[in-house]
Amino acid sequence: MIKHALFVRLEARPGKEDQVAAFLQAGLRIAQEEATTPIWFALRLSPSTFGVFDAFHDQQGVTNHLEGPIAQALMAKADELFSKPPSIERIDVLGLKNTGAT
Repeated sequence: MIKHALFVRLEARPGKEDQVAAFLQAGLRIAQEEATTPIWFALRLSPSTFGVFDAFHDQQGVTNHLEGPIAQALMAKADELFSKPPSIERIDVLGLKNTGAT
């Protein structure tokens, strides 16, 4: 059962919006290789605000993700792409409906 999640809010530097979108789209390939990250979304919340929502079965999955290649790539690009540091919120999942992805 999915019990834990993260929401990361990202604010693009002016003029870097397309690069942030491309960076997040490329992150999907890495996320697909993370066995302990069953749910991963890259989101555009406004023209310059982006987000990542991912969910996990257990705390070890959260730890694996936060220490993994996506987090490392995000932090390596943070100064270049984002106007402020990424905001990471830890979330307890109270319920989930998933009928499959297309």
